[in-house]
Amino acid sequence: MKILDKYLLKTFLITFTTVFVILFFIFILQTVWLFIAELAGKDLDMSLIIKFLLFSMPRIIPLVLPLSILLASIMTFGNLAENYEFAAMKSSGISLQRAMRGLTVFILLLSIVAFFFANNVIPFAEYKFINFRKNIAQVKPAMAITEGQFSDVGLYNIKVNKKSGANGNILTGITIHKKSNIGDGSKTVIKAKDGELISSEESSILQLVLNDGNYYEDLVPKKYEDRNKLPFAKSAFKKYTINIDLSQLNKVDIDDQNIDNTNTMLTVNELKYTLDSLDKNFKTEIISFSENINLRTGIPQNNVYANKQLKKAQKKLPSNILSLYTNEQKSEILKIASSNVTSTGYSIDATKVNLDNKQKNINNHLLAFYDKFVIAFACFMMFFIGAPLGAIIRKGGLGLPIIFAVLIFISYHFINTFGKKIAQENGLSPFMGSWMSSFILSPLAILLTYRATNDIGLINMDAILAPIKKLFKKLFPSKK
Repeated sequence: MKILDKYLLKTFLITFTTVFVILFFIFILQTVWLFIAELAGKDLDMSLIIKFLLFSMPRIIPLVLPLSILLASIMTFGNLAENYEFAAMKSSGISLQRAMRGLTVFILLLSIVAFFFANNVIPFAEYKFINFRKNIAQVKPAMAITEGQFSDVGLYNIKVNKKSGANGNILTGITIHKKSNIGDGSKTVIKAKDGELISSEESSILQLVLNDGNYYEDLVPKKYEDRNKLPFAKSAFKKYTINIDLSQLNKVDIDDQNIDNTNTMLTVNELKYTLDSLDKNFKTEIISFSENINLRTGIPQNNVYANKQLKKAQKKLPSNILSLYTNEQKSEILKIASSNVTSTGYSIDATKVNLDNKQKNINNHLLAFYDKFVIAFACFMMFFIGAPLGAIIRKGGLGLPIIFAVLIFISYHFINTFGKKIAQENGLSPFMGSWMSSFILSPLAILLTYRATNDIGLINMDAILAPIKKLFKKLFPSKK
C-alpha cells in the first residue's frame, strides 16, 4: 500500500506543480497588466520592477492555490479512471477512499501551510507592496500622481485627467486641494488646464508649474451669522508655480516601513487586538453621542427628584404652553426650537455616517480575520470536489477537467466576492460573508465523494427517467 500511496502522491505532485506554475504565471501577467501604467515608460531600474512584482506575488496565492488543487485533483483521478487504474485497484480490494487517504494527509498539511502563509507572509508582503508604491515617488515623483483620482503629495491632494511626456511629467486637467494647516479640511482649490512637474535629483523640492487656471479660497467671516453665506475669493492666472517639499519623503528609504497598518497587513493576533480596540471605541462613541443628544434636549437623566419636579410642573402648565407668551416671544421660541431640531438632525446624520464608516472598518477587519481560515478550508474542500469528480467523469488531460474546474472555481469566487461585498455594507455578518462560498460548496464535495465511493455516476439518468416512464404508462396504458 505504501507503493500505491507514493505513486498517487508523485502523480498528483507533478500535475499540481505544473498547473500551479502555469496559473501563477497567468495571474502575474494580470498583475503586470493592472499596474502597467505605473511601470511602463517611467525609466525604472529592473531591480525596482522585480521588487514590485515580488511584493505583489503573495497576494495571488489565495486565488491560485485552491484552483490548482481543484484542477490537479480532477486531472490526476480522471487519468487514473480513464486508464482503468481505478478498476485494477477496486479488483484488488482497494476503495476510492483508501486511495485518497495518502493525498488527504498531504492536502491537510498543505492547508495548514496555506494558513500560516496567509497569516504571516501575505500581510508582510502587502505591507511592503503598499509602502513600496507610496515611496516610489522618491525615484520618480511623477509616479506619485495617478490618473483619474486624487493622490496625496505633501500638503496637496492632486488629481489629473491625463499624464503624458517621457516621464509622465506633463499633466492635463489638474485639480488641487490644499490641506489646511489647522486640520479643518481643504480651504483652497486650484484648477488648471495643464501643467508640468519639474524635479531634480539634487533637490528635494518638486515644482508644479500650472498654466491657465483659477485659484479659489474659502473665507471664514468673523461674524458667525455670515458663515452660512459661504464667501470665497477667486483669482485667475496664466502661470502659477507650486513648490512641494519632498524632504520628508526623501528621508525615507524604499525599504523603510513608514505606512500605517491596514486590515490586509495584520496577522490573526494583531487583528484580534485591533478588533478589540475598534469595538470598544465604537461602543464608547455610541454611548457618548446618546448622552450628548440627551443633554441637548435639556431633559434630566437619572435624577429622581428632578423628574418629580418636572412632572409636577407639567401638571400645572396649560395644554398649550405657547399661550403663556406674547406673539414676539412665540416667534423667538419657535425659531430657537426649529434651529435646535435642525442642528440635532445634522448632528445625527453626521454621526450616522461616521458610525457606518467605523462599522465598515470593523467588518473589513473581521473579513480579513476569517479569510485566513477560509483559504485553508478552501484547499481541503477543493480536493474533495476535484478528486471524486475526476473519478466520476473519467477524463484526464486538459479538456473536460479544465471546463469543470473553471466553472466550479468561478462559482466559488463569485459567491465569495458577493458575500464579502454584502458583509462590508453590513447587510450580512462578516462570518457568513467570508464562509458563504464554503458553506454552499461543501455539500457538493460531500455529494461527489459519496457518489464516487459508491460507483454512482455524476447524473443518475434512471432516477430522472423513471418518473417520466411511469407518467407515460399512466397516460398511455398498454393494451393487451
